[in-house]
Amino acid sequence: MTDPLRTPCPAPARLRPFADNPARWDAERSCALQTGRIACDTGSAGVAGEPYLVHERTGWGWLAWTVPADASMPERPFQIGVLPPRATWADRLAVRWLARRQAGRMALHATSRGSLRYFAVAVAVIGCFAAVDAIARGVPLGIAVPVALLAPLLADHLPDRLDLRARRRVRVVQGVAATGYLQRLAAWHAGLLQAAAVSDRHEVRRSVEVGRHLLWDAAGLLQAQDTRSASPRLIACERLMLQLADQAGQFIERTATENGAADADRADADRAHAPGRPRGPYPSGGRPATPAAPHHAHGTSPLKGLLPMAQMAQSEPGPAARTADVYLLFAHEPYHPGPATREINTTVVAAGSLLHPQVLQPDGARIHRLLVHGRQPGGIVPLSALTHELDGGAGWPAVGDWERVTTDLVQLAHSGGCDALSLGLPEITRALLCTGPHSHVRAYDAAADEFIDYGPAARAAALADVGTLLAGLVAERDLWPGDGLLAPLAARP
Repeated sequence: MTDPLRTPCPAPARLRPFADNPARWDAERSCALQTGRIACDTGSAGVAGEPYLVHERTGWGWLAWTVPADASMPERPFQIGVLPPRATWADRLAVRWLARRQAGRMALHATSRGSLRYFAVAVAVIGCFAAVDAIARGVPLGIAVPVALLAPLLADHLPDRLDLRARRRVRVVQGVAATGYLQRLAAWHAGLLQAAAVSDRHEVRRSVEVGRHLLWDAAGLLQAQDTRSASPRLIACERLMLQLADQAGQFIERTATENGAADADRADADRAHAPGRPRGPYPSGGRPATPAAPHHAHGTSPLKGLLPMAQMAQSEPGPAARTADVYLLFAHEPYHPGPATREINTTVVAAGSLLHPQVLQPDGARIHRLLVHGRQPGGIVPLSALTHELDGGAGWPAVGDWERVTTDLVQLAHSGGCDALSLGLPEITRALLCTGPHSHVRAYDAAADEFIDYGPAARAAALADVGTLLAGLVAERDLWPGDGLLAPLAARP
């Protein structure tokens, strides 16, 4: 199932040609424009079917860019090549050969589609003079002339044979959909490389290694299948790469915070012992280090140790709140209720809050009807479960705009218009609750250097832990859905 609820994370910056050396791209683009070798629908000018490519070598392979006719920046690479994770000298030599500057070609005739490399033409000229000299020295005509004729053909054919042999050592991806997908993975991996450049932590270096394997695996999938048939495995690769980038960002942020706190302490000590000032403590002026997120051991629920935040109003629940003791759980963009509070990224509200006039209607009422129909009293229904019931999200347009409704519910709860159980769930727990009941979430544990698969059992355990928190909260009084609720829609026959 393709779940529309995903853990919000900054989108990777789109890779641009020679981002660290813009002058190189300007020079390549000027050269292509001066020679008329620009990209068009059918290929490069003067060379049928072969667009002019500018190759940018990276540590993991290369990116081949075309030069648009309007001299603008290309949106995506024409071709992407990926090295094996443990590349040998021969593999890197193959990349240097495949990413070489393209040789110019000369058309054999104005109306002919045939062409020869300039190198082959030079070999033909040299071969003619060599054949004449060889005949003058007594070499038989039947040997000198065939050699002179075959030499330029061999010179033109040899690079193609070497290309075929080199491509066996790397994985090359072409096509708009395939390169667009691999470009996103490469952008995430570029972020991992930047993190490794400023951090010597083993976890960051290991994330870079795993990212290389993901690039290699994704390139193999895109070579063997199209993006539609390989989409489940490609989505898994992208989720893992996103998680690696998020972990690396957390490590860098934690290191920077620790270094900042250490620098502030040293500055305080220097000021305290400075001449002319009495010894004693002084305000550091720096922020306290952010405590590290708790690490959950294998086999335990990812919610252990989580402190919920409940926004509870003082009004008594109305009649509409007791139509069905069902609760809606949904993820949303994270926010911080206060400067020293935990991030809130998931909310649980009573089903009656969907009938609030400040929620988009009649979409909220339709989702309410779908939510309460046939449910067990006291049950917590994740929004992803509704997505699963609606044919993986295909039926949402007929029900309502769930994104707008959940946004309205967050604003309503944040302003005190209804009660809500506000949670700051860990990444894995949130991902489990944002997937269908039969989905799996595969995560990489950098500390243990292993992959962990979380399935339906882990999702059920996470949902049960949320239920325990909610049960303790509503033991004395149920969640207040708000005032002025609309009448619920009649159940469909």
